[in-house]
Amino acid sequence: MKELYAEVIVDISSENLDRTFQYRIPEELADKVRVGSRVLIPFGKGNREIAGFVLELSASPGFDPQKTKSIISVLNDDSLVEQKLIKLAYWMKTRYGSTMNRALKTVLPVRKNIRAKQERTVRLLLPESEAEQKLEYYNGRKMVARARLLAELIDAGPIDYRLVTSKLNISSATIKALCEQKVIEVVSERMYRNTVKDTGRGGACTLNDAQRRIADDFIEDYRSAKRGTYLIHGVTGSGKTEVYMQMIEYVVSQNRQVIVLIPEIALTYQTVMRFYNRFGDRVSTLHSRLSDGERYDQFERAKKGEIDIMIGPRSALFTPFSDLGLIVIDEEHENTYKSDQMPRYHAREVAAELAGLHGASLVLGSATPSLESYSAAREGRYKLYTLNERAKSALLPAVNIVDLREELRSGNKSMLSAALAAAIDDRLAKKEQVMLFLNRRGMAGFVSCRSCGEVVKCPHCDVSLAKHKYGKLMCHYCGYEIRETGACARCGSRLIGAMGTMAGCEAAEEEVKKAFPYASVLRMDADTTKQKGDYEAILSAFANREADILVGTQMIVKGHDFPYVTLVGILAADMSLNANDYRAGERTFQLLVQAAGRAGRDRRPGEVIIQTYRPEHYAIAAAKTQDYVAFYEEETGYRRLLGYPPCGHMLAILIESRNGKECAGTAASLAEAVRNDIINGVFVIGPTPATISRIKDVYRFMIYAKSENEEALIRIKDTAEQSFDGMHTDGVRISFDLDPMNGY
Repeated sequence: MKELYAEVIVDISSENLDRTFQYRIPEELADKVRVGSRVLIPFGKGNREIAGFVLELSASPGFDPQKTKSIISVLNDDSLVEQKLIKLAYWMKTRYGSTMNRALKTVLPVRKNIRAKQERTVRLLLPESEAEQKLEYYNGRKMVARARLLAELIDAGPIDYRLVTSKLNISSATIKALCEQKVIEVVSERMYRNTVKDTGRGGACTLNDAQRRIADDFIEDYRSAKRGTYLIHGVTGSGKTEVYMQMIEYVVSQNRQVIVLIPEIALTYQTVMRFYNRFGDRVSTLHSRLSDGERYDQFERAKKGEIDIMIGPRSALFTPFSDLGLIVIDEEHENTYKSDQMPRYHAREVAAELAGLHGASLVLGSATPSLESYSAAREGRYKLYTLNERAKSALLPAVNIVDLREELRSGNKSMLSAALAAAIDDRLAKKEQVMLFLNRRGMAGFVSCRSCGEVVKCPHCDVSLAKHKYGKLMCHYCGYEIRETGACARCGSRLIGAMGTMAGCEAAEEEVKKAFPYASVLRMDADTTKQKGDYEAILSAFANREADILVGTQMIVKGHDFPYVTLVGILAADMSLNANDYRAGERTFQLLVQAAGRAGRDRRPGEVIIQTYRPEHYAIAAAKTQDYVAFYEEETGYRRLLGYPPCGHMLAILIESRNGKECAGTAASLAEAVRNDIINGVFVIGPTPATISRIKDVYRFMIYAKSENEEALIRIKDTAEQSFDGMHTDGVRISFDLDPMNGY
C-alpha cells in the first residue's frame, strides 16, 4: 500500500508555529485520518505528545520518509463535521490576516475539560412482592435507612439520586450495598444544560400577501436546488421574522439545519422565545453570557443532531451542524457582526463562504440594510425582496423633529424638549409605554477645569474619564476609575465639573424620574446589564408593563416588539454624527429608523420625537420619512467620491506595543515595505498615531490602504505580514482590518 502523509498544524497558540508539519499516516489509521481530523502527534526533540489538526493529505513526502514521524492516533470522530469549519478557518486566515491557530480557535468549539452533566435515578430491581418481603426483613433487623429507601421506592417508584441522599438522608454506602445485593440500581443519563425554558408551543402565523410571495419564491428556489443570497428589505414591523420562520420550516422539513444570527445578546431572549414557541425544543441558543458547561452542551447537541435551529450573535455561526441548509442574518446592517479580535472577520462574508461549503442559502434582513448589501442587491449579486408596509395593518409612526437650538433660545435647558415632555405626560395618562433612547453611558461626556482647561484623563488610555453617579469617574476602555476630588490636579482650582453637549443615560434616567415622579422608570445600558440574566430581567419587566418608561442606549432600539410602546423619544439624534468615522451618517440613519420602529407596532398609533441640533442633515431628514432609498442615493454619492466601501475598499493595519518608540519605528518600516510593493490603484496613508493613541498603556499606530480592488489590499496585507515576520520585533503586535467598521 502506498504511503500517505498529512500536513498537520500544531494546536498551540504561537505565531512561530503557525505552519504545518508533515507526518506519516500509519496503515491502520489510513481510513480514519481525513482533512479536519484532530490527531495526536509526537512533536519536537522530546517527541512530546500534543494535538494537531490535519489540513491536507498527500501521497508525496516533503522530505526524507525515514525521518518523518508518524501520527499516533485520531482523537475524535468529529472530522466530517469539523472538516468544513477547518476549511473556513483557512479561508478566514487568508482573507483577514491571522495565525491559523487563531482562526481555528475562532471557528472550532473551545475544548475544555467540562464534565458532562449526569442525572442519576435510583430504581427498584425486585418485583413488588419480593420488595415487600425485603422491607419486612429490614424492619425486623432495625436496618432503618434501607427500610426507609425501600418503602419510598415501593410507594413512589424511581427517585432522583439527589433526593435520596438529601431529603431521605440515605448514605452513598447504603445505596452501594443495596446495589451489590441487586435490590436497587442507579441509572445515569446524560442531561443537557438547556439554555431555553419551555413556554409551550404556538402555531404558525398567517402571512399577508407580501410575506407569502417572498416565502413561496424562496421555497421554490430551494426546491429547485437554487442556492443563493437573499436580502429582505422590510420597514420596521413588516414581519420579516415570520418570513424567516416560514423559510426555516421548509428547510428543517428537508432534514437540514439552520443558523439564525441576531446582533445583540439583548435580542436573544425575545427572539428565541418566538422560535421556541414555533419549533419547540429543537431550538437552542449560543451567546457570551452562557457558562462553559451550557456552551459545551449546545455544541454536543448540535453534533448529535438533537437540535435543528441555533440562534445567537456572531459566534453562533460556527455551530458544528453536519448538514447546514440555511443561514439567516437578522438586522444584517449591525456593526456587531464585525469581530474586533483577530481574525477581524465580518459574519456576513463568512456566512456566505460557509453557505457555499454546505450548499446552503443565506438570507439577510433589515429595515436599514448596509450599503454593501443593498449595492449587491442592486447589482444582482443578491436577490432583493421588499416589504413596504407593516404587518397586522399597523401604521408607521408619525415622526416629528425638534430643533434643540430653538429649545435653548426659549430658555429650556432640560434634556427633554417641551414637545417630548408633553407627549410623555399624555402617554402616561393613557397607560401606554415610552422608550427614550440616548447613545451614551454615564452622567456626562467628560470632567474639566474651567480655570486652566485641564481635562481629567485616564492614565492608561488616551481618553477622558466619563462622569458616573456618586462622584465616580470611569474609563470606558480599560475600566479604570477614581473618585472626584472637587479640585483640579493641575492648578488646584475648584471650578471643575462635568462638560459635554449632552449628559449620559444615567443622567437621563434621573431627570425623567424628577420630571415624572409618578412613573416607573427602567434603565438599560452596559452598566445595568453586567450580570447574566440582566437583559432578560429588564426586558421581561418592561414587556409585562411593570415599568412605564424605558431609558437606554442602542441596545433598546434593536428588534424589540412591545405592543404598548406608542412613543419613542430620541434625546440626541446627532450625537453619532460627530464620530470620527466615514460611516457616521449611515449609522445615524440606521439608529434613528430602528429607534422609530419601536413605536406603534400594534394597533395603537405610534409617535416618534427626534431631538437634534442638526435637523437639516440628510441622514436625519431621511430618517424622518423612513426613506431608505433617498438616504442610500445621497450617501453612496459621497462614498463614490471618496472611494469608501461599497464603492471602494480599505485596509487598516494596526501596530501596537508598550514601547512607543519601538511601535513608531515598526510602523514606519512596515509602511515603507508596503509602498515598495505597491501596485496601481492602491493609495497608502500613514503611519500615523491611532485616533486613540494609547489604550491600557499600549501605544497604537495605523497604516491605511485604499483601493477599488479588494484583492490588491489582500496582497498588501500579505506583504505587511511577511515584512513583519522578518523583523523579529519582540513586544510588537500587528493586526489587520479589511473594510473596518470601527474607528481606531
